[in-house]
Amino acid sequence: MHGAYAIATRRLFGVARRKLSTSLPSRADAVVVGGGVVGASACYHLQKLGLSTVLLEAHSLTAGTTWHTAGMLWRLRPSYVDIELHGYTRELAIELGEQTGTTSWTENGGLFIACNKERLAEYERLAQTGVYYGIESSVLSPAEAKSVHPLLNVDDVYGALYSPTDGTLDPAGLVTAYTRAAKQAGATVVEGVRVSAIDTEEFNAIDGATARRILGVQTACGQSIRCDHVVNACGAWARSLSAMAGAELPLRAMKHAYVVTEPIEGMHGGLPNVRDHDLSIYLKAQGQSLAIGGYESNPEFWGIPQPDFAFGLFELDWETFLQNMTGHIRRCPAIEQTGIQSTVCGPESFTPDHKPLVGPQPGVKGLWQCCGFNSMGMMLSGGIGRELASWVVSGAPSLDLFSYDPGRFHASTVADEQWVTQRTHESYAKVCGRQGGVCGGAEGR
Repeated sequence: MHGAYAIATRRLFGVARRKLSTSLPSRADAVVVGGGVVGASACYHLQKLGLSTVLLEAHSLTAGTTWHTAGMLWRLRPSYVDIELHGYTRELAIELGEQTGTTSWTENGGLFIACNKERLAEYERLAQTGVYYGIESSVLSPAEAKSVHPLLNVDDVYGALYSPTDGTLDPAGLVTAYTRAAKQAGATVVEGVRVSAIDTEEFNAIDGATARRILGVQTACGQSIRCDHVVNACGAWARSLSAMAGAELPLRAMKHAYVVTEPIEGMHGGLPNVRDHDLSIYLKAQGQSLAIGGYESNPEFWGIPQPDFAFGLFELDWETFLQNMTGHIRRCPAIEQTGIQSTVCGPESFTPDHKPLVGPQPGVKGLWQCCGFNSMGMMLSGGIGRELASWVVSGAPSLDLFSYDPGRFHASTVADEQWVTQRTHESYAKVCGRQGGVCGGAEGR
């Protein structure tokens, strides 16, 4: 590792050794680092394909970003890849719920609101795409949209797209289902173990260039695991782990927020989640309350993520958050007269083009990135776990994941701190904001 960031990483991860209640295996085919929803899914799918897999979580499962994720899932997307990944996550959550006895799926539906005719035309195309994939949906008039969600103001609405079989994933339940299924298949899942170093060696690649390859990982408890593959599923902390193998990532941690209102008369958990892309807001059903959030034009970065910020939250910057409150009140007027029950401002990882980093790390054979999900980790988790496992075992994913591949960024741009920071800020503020189309982002939280 080189540079100030690598030095800080060594300091942050240089924690004292401690004795484990369960010894780690000395050898595995793959080690997944990070016990959030993506790491848990990767562990399950790798083990399912026959690789002896170990999942290491520095704190407790769901720590970091997963535990505070809102967990909405929408399947009607402009990209067929995203449709298939999201759809598989939904199917797997239902399947593993039956297999493991852990329920994580609530089918309360999803509603996209169109504030102009261009947006409605976009939704009409998505509805037709959904027909091909067998996704039940219908394009609604403003009055019909209000009948589906009576709390909405539809005076300025052109129409809506309603998908009754979309819904919400429970973070803790889904991680539990993934890890239970993984352990049933023979995987090892260990909490309270931090990776302190990644061992690599140089070798001559086929093209004659010098590269590095994974030999294993060392842990802060003093034990090491030899392996051929390391999967980086550390979310906002992914840069620190990748730096241990000498690889920089075009990823930045940001403070991302939503608030939960006091109970609202007429609100109940059976009402659909709502996404208004033109106002850059979402409203998530949460019992008799609403969880409301969106994207701001001046997001705040989180420097170097602290390693022990496992279940921590930031102080909410109301000046920043209130940028979207006008939109929330416009779409759901009852919010203006309702108090705030709680605030959630936590870490999330974002990339310069608002796409995840999934696949082999250029220049480090055996290092697999599975991070940078831009608030879409929950809904992508099942599909991404499947695709990553296929990539590791067979050499290629089953879907075209070029737009997710870490190799899409040139090394010179990845190394340019200013470029990565500025482009990531721009993608957060604009790509999924008022100038954007139907993309990922806040609704995935």
